[in-house]
Amino acid sequence: MASHDELRDEDRRIRKLRLLVDVTAQVIAEDQNLTLCEAIRLVEAARTAATRLFPENSSTFDLVVRPRLERILLDRFGIAAIAPVN
Repeated sequence: MASHDELRDEDRRIRKLRLLVDVTAQVIAEDQNLTLCEAIRLVEAARTAATRLFPENSSTFDLVVRPRLERILLDRFGIAAIAPVN
């Protein structure tokens, strides 16, 4: 069973990840000066940060978060998918 401190730390990391993903999504959607290359780099930077926050769940980003960001890329730039960098 996880201790109170471990649960608090996990909650903090979850909040940080949500903020990171929300800001990344907003920048991709709204920054009119952002290029496709820069947007893809933002997605990959978000994945790297998510992996650092939750190293045991690195594939979760590709299953849950990446599709959301890819939908925004599709709307903004007319592309459907980006290959994950491993």
